[in-house]
Amino acid sequence: MKNTKKELVFLRTFAITTVLGIFTFASVAFKQSGNKKFGTIDVERINIVEKDGTVKMIITNVEEFPNGKDTINNRPVNVQRKKRSGMLFFNEEGIECGGFIYDGAKTKNGHSAGLSLTYDKYDGDQAMQLLNTDLKRDGQRSVRSSLVFNDLGENSTQSTTSKIWAELDTIKDRKIRREKYNEYKTKGLIGITKRLELANRGKGGPNGLFLYDDQGNMRAMFCIDSKNNVRLETFDQNGNKVSSWPVKK
Repeated sequence: MKNTKKELVFLRTFAITTVLGIFTFASVAFKQSGNKKFGTIDVERINIVEKDGTVKMIITNVEEFPNGKDTINNRPVNVQRKKRSGMLFFNEEGIECGGFIYDGAKTKNGHSAGLSLTYDKYDGDQAMQLLNTDLKRDGQRSVRSSLVFNDLGENSTQSTTSKIWAELDTIKDRKIRREKYNEYKTKGLIGITKRLELANRGKGGPNGLFLYDDQGNMRAMFCIDSKNNVRLETFDQNGNKVSSWPVKK
């Protein structure tokens, strides 16, 4: 009987001591101040969030890249967006406002690689894009890069754009689909219009600065052509050359 009482006292003492030890360890650990330092961390996705839980940036691998029926900050993401590794940015209201994506792999006839850094109009699509593509097919390689500035519909939002494209995708007749697209574009609900491009179009050129009107028609370019000649040319809205410098003698 005495042995039993001793064992009970020992077990109680051990239990109390263990609990106190865990409590003390936890208290000390949580009270430590300063940034934690790590060597190498292997993760599939990191969400950078504010104190209220609003996601401000996502760093992700291909598999965890949000698309389809995923939601971020209680908002739907781009349904048809291809999964790629990279980063996505979100503003103070939790709306996506840009991103950095990249990929690259061998294909049956060569390879395909690309990189894109974009900044979006408020609650809209890409107003600025830094783009690089590297394509090789049947021994022919094309490497291009550009910095592009776009105009977007004044009344467009990410949600309305998504709904409109879903509607347009159901229209099989190309003529009717184009008419419907133009109707929405006139209302400022959809559409991206290129306005300025600084581009390296590869050895075939021309490489330089290209200016576009509000309908997306190229109206002027200052470039170096495939023969390494400097050219300044202007065009009308139908693409006909209006002037050229230097003047051919």
